Amino acid sequence: MSFPCHRPGQVAGLLQLLLLTLASGQEQSATFPKAFLLLTPPWSTTFKGEKVTLTCKDHHSLAQGYISWYYNGDFLKKGPETIQINKSGRYSCKTQRSSLSDPVHVEFLSDWLILQASHPVFEGDDVDLRCRGKKEKDINEKIYYRNNKVIRRDYNSEVVRLHSVSRDNSKYHCTTSRESFWIRREEISKPLKIQVQELFPHPVLRASSSQPIEGSPVSLKCETWLPPLRSHIQLQFRFFREDKVLGSGWIDSPEFQILTMWNEDSGSYWCQAKAVTPNIIKKSLGSQIHVQRIPVSDVNLEIQSPGGQLIEGKDLVLICSVAKGTGTVTFSWHREGTERRLGRKVQRALSAELQIAAVRGQDAGRYYCSADNLYGPILSKRIRVTLRSPVSRPVLTVRAPRARAVVGDVVELRCETQSGSPPILYRFYHEDVTLGSSSAPSGGGVSFNLSLTTEHSGNYSCEANNSLGAQHSEAVPLRVTVPVSRPVLTFNPARAQVVVGDLLELRCEAQRGSPPILYWFNHEDVILGNTSAPFGGGASFNLSLTTEHSGNYSCGADNGLGVQRSYMVTLNLTGLSTNKVIHITVGIIGWLLSMLGLAATASLVSHFRTQRKSGGLRATGTPSYSPKEHREPSRSGPSNTDPHRPIHSEPAALMELQPVYSNVSPGHDNLVYSQIWSSHHTKENPAPSPKTHQKDEEPAIIYSEVKKAHPDDHEGQAHEDAAENYENLPCAPLALDR
Repeated sequence: MSFPCHRPGQVAGLLQLLLLTLASGQEQSATFPKAFLLLTPPWSTTFKGEKVTLTCKDHHSLAQGYISWYYNGDFLKKGPETIQINKSGRYSCKTQRSSLSDPVHVEFLSDWLILQASHPVFEGDDVDLRCRGKKEKDINEKIYYRNNKVIRRDYNSEVVRLHSVSRDNSKYHCTTSRESFWIRREEISKPLKIQVQELFPHPVLRASSSQPIEGSPVSLKCETWLPPLRSHIQLQFRFFREDKVLGSGWIDSPEFQILTMWNEDSGSYWCQAKAVTPNIIKKSLGSQIHVQRIPVSDVNLEIQSPGGQLIEGKDLVLICSVAKGTGTVTFSWHREGTERRLGRKVQRALSAELQIAAVRGQDAGRYYCSADNLYGPILSKRIRVTLRSPVSRPVLTVRAPRARAVVGDVVELRCETQSGSPPILYRFYHEDVTLGSSSAPSGGGVSFNLSLTTEHSGNYSCEANNSLGAQHSEAVPLRVTVPVSRPVLTFNPARAQVVVGDLLELRCEAQRGSPPILYWFNHEDVILGNTSAPFGGGASFNLSLTTEHSGNYSCGADNGLGVQRSYMVTLNLTGLSTNKVIHITVGIIGWLLSMLGLAATASLVSHFRTQRKSGGLRATGTPSYSPKEHREPSRSGPSNTDPHRPIHSEPAALMELQPVYSNVSPGHDNLVYSQIWSSHHTKENPAPSPKTHQKDEEPAIIYSEVKKAHPDDHEGQAHEDAAENYENLPCAPLALDR
């Protein structure tokens, strides 16, 4: 490349201008606003010989440093912001904070008539045209033309104003007529092109990033400048992607924010700037923005229930997420063993969820998900989903070793629920009292052993709980049966001897035993009858006595758990036959005939009876003796009896008497009854025997007395007293008394 011959200063200025021009072309109005020139006087055309002052301004109020001045594109000099010129040409300037100004063509003409246009003029401004001759006084009429067409005729006005001019190629001139040496002459000005400067340069669209990451925001800015002389003009802006308007249209701010950029948002972006008054619209060049997409990675599947467990019948929520990935992601869910996918969602998010309503047991298994944003699907790890089901109502069973639960038995209480996820906690209840608890870690039922006592009768139930809700079984009644104890047989009336013809009540009662109880009554080995006690307690059997009813009696009790028999009780009957009454009468007559012969014996009997405190005769004439009276002789004198020798000699008439049974009532409250036994005595054994009766023995009389039990006495004490109040008395005194 060769350069024309220039001075060193001119070469340096050319290089600087070239660099500035390149920079200006690349940046569209460069990084800084343009400088602008002011003319004084404000006309771009003037007569030759006149001077014009040029002032260089930028968007700041005060210029800093030296101004670079250029003439016809060449560097002229560095100097102050104001210079004077007198030579036609194109002038421009630049400050340190501005780009190169638009050039101003200033002409110095030697013509008689010139057309002047005011300067500076911006797009949309009004411009003043002045048709000026060297001798104004010789001018009669001025005619203004645009593109050779008359636009105005004027006689008096100094200037003509054109409204809202634009940057075009229109040419203006003016004409006038003048008289010279009495000759009318027409003058025509040189054509003038009005130098209309840009109100604002074409905007430049700048993006915060030309390759943003998908999902990130991008800020767009539409940059342009108004000259300081027109800073009052309002600008509006509009942004585009390809041919689509972004946002709501015209806005007052030169910035526009895109919150999220997606891959499909890639393309050419541009903007428009508009002056509201005048209506001037300019658009920027397109700027390419390519949105970068990040492939998905670290796909993960989780469920809302911790531990991968879910309650049967509830909804299952599967959440598929990615750690990284941008743009539209396609999520899909799968279960192992199933070819058909469970669900699919396409959305611009890093996670998505799938809800499966009312899962059942067949929904358990291993689940996974996949995610894809056009780079291929990525699978998650498998997660096993186990369903937990609440326990069903348990069933309580009572297992006893026999058909009826008996005291002392060990029964098994078993509680089991048919369904429910383990572990299951069981509790056992007797009525409302907890007996114990046991856990089934693997499910199934549990047992509880109970050793029965009488208090264990009642209702039993159990409860099952696996933390998903407790269920209570139905109540199961358990009756603990008590075997009967040995029954006790008693007579009513409670006398040792009863008379033939009496009605005797046999009463059998077991103190313990669960009802119903069956009682039966035995005489010797013969069953008299039986009766039942449905509600427990004892039972009675009535017997109308005959002579055959003497003997041993017993009773038995049974409630199905074993028979218990009472101790044997002996019953002795007394009764008077006709033969016995005749013999008693004969004996009495014989006794009366021999009364004198037995005087000594009668005295002895009288003496004995006097000592009896409880002596006396009943209406029957049969005496009753107290056992105490017999054992304790009178303290006023020696005893009149000797147990080792006979008390008296029995008359022959008395020897022939048959045994006589007689009930006596001596009047003592503590006597129940008295027994009189009559037997035969032999000479070898004259003493009476209360226990044995041999055929060769002599008759003897035995008095037996049984006391009543005092109401205040204890049961055992009354029994002992009754046993000690039996005593035997010799029969001789009775015979003598009679």
